[in-house]
Amino acid sequence: MAQYLQVSTATPSRDEAVRLAGSSVEAGLAAGAQVVGPVVSVFWHEGQYGEGEEWQVLLKTTEARYAELEAHLLKQHPWSNPEVAAVSLIAGSAGYFEWLDRTTAKH
Repeated sequence: MAQYLQVSTATPSRDEAVRLAGSSVEAGLAAGAQVVGPVVSVFWHEGQYGEGEEWQVLLKTTEARYAELEAHLLKQHPWSNPEVAAVSLIAGSAGYFEWLDRTTAKH
């Protein structure tokens, strides 16, 4: 069985989040994505404590497409050093994982 991932990033606006989600899915790098927000973010940036409002993007993909998805997100993201992180989906329905394989297969 292939490795399945949920990849997350965050953006400063809903429009940017939807744009990143849409371009990733349209390119076949992710099978689907959800935009969640706004969310409150608490962080260190350039040595300073910060708080802000962001929009989270959660993308579903396969391990085989991760490197391309990461490159796409980094190139298209409005921030110079955005969060791009992946966690393994260790369990799920067979139909869901088949859909992930089918929709992210390279053509």
